[in-house]
Amino acid sequence: MNRTFPRIMGVVNVTPDSFSDGGQFSSHHEAVAHGLRLVAEGADILDIGGESTRPGSESVSVHEELSRVIPVIEGIRSVNPLVPISIDTTKAPVASAALASGATMVNDVSGGLSDPEILDVAAQAHAPYILMHMQGTPRTMQDDPRYGDVVRDVSAYLQQRVEVARSRGVQHIIVDPGIGFGKNVDHNLALLSELESFAGIGNELLLGISRKRFLGAVTGITDPAHRDVATAMTHALLLGKPVNVIRVHNVALHAQLRSLHTAMLR
Repeated sequence: MNRTFPRIMGVVNVTPDSFSDGGQFSSHHEAVAHGLRLVAEGADILDIGGESTRPGSESVSVHEELSRVIPVIEGIRSVNPLVPISIDTTKAPVASAALASGATMVNDVSGGLSDPEILDVAAQAHAPYILMHMQGTPRTMQDDPRYGDVVRDVSAYLQQRVEVARSRGVQHIIVDPGIGFGKNVDHNLALLSELESFAGIGNELLLGISRKRFLGAVTGITDPAHRDVATAMTHALLLGKPVNVIRVHNVALHAQLRSLHTAMLR
């Protein structure tokens, strides 16, 4: 049983169209302030993204993505030189520029399939690489996703992509089963019930369930921004699972959960 509370990764979306906070922190000043606030609330890592991966979203150009994320990374770094920063991108040029600007890890929802050179970027920078499973693309992933056995299929995919990443020189790989990325409610619940199946595939396991649609389907909460309590309750139910990092929008709530967990163990 894992008695250590997962590290908290706070989400900083510098996008106009993310599913729960699109446009909320679209200016560089607002995004930097939000990131620093998340650190003050207890975030161990910041995840900064300039392209939405919500269902149905369209890709943006490298130039547009860079213009969104680089000033935010530099702004946070000018105030806080130590907090780990993840760049959430599928593009090698964006990952490279972000790492040069102060990011320390790469979060790639495509698992290296969208732009294989992103693996070389992570390897050359000796940066941890988050490798996620997704069926299809953000634009198509929720168009009737199907699996033979979702746990087995996702596990096999992650194992295969980890082998590819290691062959390109990536040393520290954090796998993510991709909750909500090309999965229906039953798929997501099956993956959460079998998280042990993904332990050991990479170096660590990340879970991203924050405000996801399946939580709304289970609880009846239609507004993603109102799913923070359901998110925290789900993470509480999963304590003891082999999860090393949780990616969340509401850091303060999960910092409270961490404090309660630590106190109860003590």
